Amino acid sequence: MALNVRQLAARVEPGAATRPPARETTRTAPSAPRTSFADVLQQAREARRTPDFTLSAHAAQRVQQRGISLTPAQQDQIRDAFQQLEASGARDALLLRPDAAFVVNVPNRTVITAMNQTELQRRVFTNIDSALLL
Repeated sequence: MALNVRQLAARVEPGAATRPPARETTRTAPSAPRTSFADVLQQAREARRTPDFTLSAHAAQRVQQRGISLTPAQQDQIRDAFQQLEASGARDALLLRPDAAFVVNVPNRTVITAMNQTELQRRVFTNIDSALLL
């Protein structure tokens, strides 16, 4: 004679077959503090200033060593340069500022290296397909 699960449960624990399954209790996390409109607006402004490009480890080191500034306005210039270079189909480019130069990889939106004004003298740039004056 074959027994089903309910019959077997009734034999092991009387009343188990007719008892509804136990409900699981879930704890709710405390609600996060509400964010004010001013906070959201400030976060949006900061997110806008976040550059849509990255500095390679090498470039970050060069920027720091060589005292090259990257103010929010200058970051905007570089971001705009990436957009112009992408539109023209560039892959590896040289961005020239009056005080510095950057070699960039356009598809990866990465600054590869950076040079200050004194290092720009008598330099040969290879493996670039485009140049843009900032």
